[in-house]
Amino acid sequence: MNQFEEGFIFGAATAAYQAEGAVTVGGKGKTYWDDYLEAQGVFDPSTASDFYHKYPEDLSLCQQFGINGIRISIAWSRIFPEGTGEPNQQGVEFYHGLIDECLKNKVEPFVTLHHFDTPEALYQKGDWLSKEMVEAYVAFASFCFKEYASKVSYWITINEPWSVVAGQYIIGHFPPNIKYDITKAIQSMHNMLVGHARVVKVFKEHKYPGEIGIVHILESKYPIDDQLSSAQAAKNEHIVANQFLLDGTFKGSYQADTMAIINDVLKKNNGTLETTPEEFEVLALAAEELDFLGINYYASHFLAAYDGESHIHHNGSGEKGSSIFALKGIGERVNNPTIPATDWDWPIYPQGLLDMLVEISQRYPNYHKMYVTENGMGDKDVLENGTVSDDNRIDYVFLHLEAIQQAISQGVNVQGYFMWSLMDVFSWTNGYNKRYGLFYIDFATQTRYPKKSAHWFNSVSRSQKLISLEAFNK
Repeated sequence: MNQFEEGFIFGAATAAYQAEGAVTVGGKGKTYWDDYLEAQGVFDPSTASDFYHKYPEDLSLCQQFGINGIRISIAWSRIFPEGTGEPNQQGVEFYHGLIDECLKNKVEPFVTLHHFDTPEALYQKGDWLSKEMVEAYVAFASFCFKEYASKVSYWITINEPWSVVAGQYIIGHFPPNIKYDITKAIQSMHNMLVGHARVVKVFKEHKYPGEIGIVHILESKYPIDDQLSSAQAAKNEHIVANQFLLDGTFKGSYQADTMAIINDVLKKNNGTLETTPEEFEVLALAAEELDFLGINYYASHFLAAYDGESHIHHNGSGEKGSSIFALKGIGERVNNPTIPATDWDWPIYPQGLLDMLVEISQRYPNYHKMYVTENGMGDKDVLENGTVSDDNRIDYVFLHLEAIQQAISQGVNVQGYFMWSLMDVFSWTNGYNKRYGLFYIDFATQTRYPKKSAHWFNSVSRSQKLISLEAFNK
């Protein structure tokens, strides 16, 4: 099987803060990143990919290169500079223009409501640990539905709850830079799911046209060897990072096998999870009403038992072999020498995507349909003669599209694939030295250059067939 069904979406993904730039333009308010990045003085997001001004060019490139879907996000603080209050009309009109340009170029917009960019004022009140944040998020989403639902067919409530909390409270490379606080991470994930569920409820009660889903980053976890302790470590991390969120999304509650591990991890970290019956009522409602799941997949992890204190070193520089990730009460990620990895120590393991797609279809048969909403390979791309010969990226994407086809052949309903990213973008912890785009950006001039992968992706999209690098080179 190498043929995709008619209607399969070959898309590319962006995020407002990583692509738009224009952080002080058009009445936009601050997110929690602005002051933090300025204080660090290392990475400057103020221009990023200048998508704010250049989106007509980028969407024209989409049409030229067979990209028929795009993930965009609405920057909350561009609509509500303080997170709440009166809307900023310049921001409102910007997204009308962006969405209209998508439709003009026959590129289906999948619109995300929260993509790592809480307004500063709400961040100061506790971000997702705050009930006030949840209320404000529901109000923001409700405004966006009223304003844009007549032209947006696909909505995403939240992007990657696990990545948010891992960055904020475990790894400590997102503000507020707290490390190893697994209790805050689990509580924040629960609160995000409640916010998500309440937004799904609003969408369905108002009978807005179109569909609504959520995006989770889902990395399969495997024991590094046949020791029972390694198997337990893999199970622990799978439940904390994957199954807890998936249960809340599709079961409307956290199942007994999930809570057994969650409670054990919380106990070992001197914490508890606070919930209310009303929260589970809305979770249960959304579990039955959700239209799709988006899966972001880049890597899987291999684990061994770990009994020490939490210890993490984030590889944000591409210095291969420098990563450390060991969590108290969970386990330690270890290198599998049989599996290749990127310079950022992300194992390249498409089997993990296949396994995850199949597992979701079996454990959560009410999933309806899935999209792979992000997948791609970050690399240190070099522009030569107006292009980038990124054969490694083509191989990577080919293998993951092949895994999707294998899942489809096993009965999993996958209806689209989105490359991360459309163009090179600003990276939260890598700045501009880790490139993912189909289009290379010279950030000094903001000139776009199609990479070899863009031409390959165009051939795959237009033929609806999976084409190997060898066949493409002929």
